[in-house]
Amino acid sequence: MDTFKALVVRENEEEISYQVEDQTKEDMLDAGEVLIKVAYSSVNYKDMLAVQKNGGVIRNYPMIPGIDLSGTIEASTDPNYSIGQQVLVTGYDMGMTHTGGFAEYARVPSSWVVRLPEDLSMKEAMIFGTAGLTAALSVYELEKNGMTPSLDQAILVTGATGGVGSIALQILSKAGYKNITALVRKENQINVAKQLGAQTVILLSDFEFTKKPLAKQTFHYILDTVGGDLVSSLLPYVYYQGSVSLCGNAGGIKLNTTVLPFILRGINLIGIDSVNISQEYRQMIWSKLAQEWKITDTTLFTAISLDELPNTIHLLKEGKHLGRTIVDITKK
Repeated sequence: MDTFKALVVRENEEEISYQVEDQTKEDMLDAGEVLIKVAYSSVNYKDMLAVQKNGGVIRNYPMIPGIDLSGTIEASTDPNYSIGQQVLVTGYDMGMTHTGGFAEYARVPSSWVVRLPEDLSMKEAMIFGTAGLTAALSVYELEKNGMTPSLDQAILVTGATGGVGSIALQILSKAGYKNITALVRKENQINVAKQLGAQTVILLSDFEFTKKPLAKQTFHYILDTVGGDLVSSLLPYVYYQGSVSLCGNAGGIKLNTTVLPFILRGINLIGIDSVNISQEYRQMIWSKLAQEWKITDTTLFTAISLDELPNTIHLLKEGKHLGRTIVDITKK
C-alpha cells in the first residue's frame, strides 16, 4: 500500500503532539472530489494555533494541519477539473476539520479549488498563501472605502513584518502609495519594514497613546493585522471618514472603545474574512495578485521542508518569525 508523508497532530490524554508520519490516502485523507499532489504549502499564524492545546483551530484528531496548498490534480470525479491541472486551495475548513496542506497529498471538495492564475506559479501562490490573500483583501476593501494612491493619504500598517503585514506593505508600495507608516514591536524589525515599502516606521513602545476617545487626526487608513487593545487604542487617531480594516486577533479578540470615533468622525471598521469568501471574489483577488499586485519577486520568504516545519512553528509561537515561510513538499 502506497504511503505519503504528512505532519499529523494528535491528542493523547488531553496533551497535543505533532510530528511527520507516514500515512495512507485511504486511512488519513478526508473525502472530496479532487485529489491533489501537493507541491507547496505555507505557514500561517493559524497553523501555529492548530498545534497548540486549546488553540481553537482543530476540532477533531488526528488531523493534518495546513490551511494552504498548491499542487497538481492527480484524480478528480468532478468534470470541471482534470488530471494535471495546477490549482490552489486556501481557507474553508482545510487544516481544521478537514485534512490540510502539510502533506504530500490532499483530498478536498471541488468547490474549494481555485485554478492557478496563468501568471502565477505554484510556488508564488504559496509565497502569498492565506496571508497574501488576506493582505490583498484588506487593501481592496480599503480602496473601496476611498483609499487611493492619487491622494497623499496617511496609511498605517500594524504587525508590519508578519505574514499579512509584510505582504500588505509590498502591495501598497507597488500600487503607488507614498505615505505608508509601519508599526512594529522590535528594533530589528525597523529596517525590514523599510525594505518592504514603509516610508516611516514607529516602534510600538514609542507611540504615545491617548486615553481620550478622540486624538489628533493622524492616519486616514489603518490596515490592522493585530486586533485587541492595539486597534482599540488606534481608533482615536483616524481621520474624519477614514477606515480601519481588521483581519487578525494575535493581540486579542476584544475591542474596547467608545462610539465617539464612529459618530463624531464617521470612521468605518471593515472586517476581513479570507476563509469563506465566494469563489468569484476569491478568483478576482488571486488574479490581482498574479498581475498588478504581484510582489513575489521581492517578498521576504524562507523555503523549508516538511521535516523542518515543527521548528518553524515553534519560532512563530515564540514571536521570532519574520516574513513568509513556504513548505516545499518535495524538499528533502
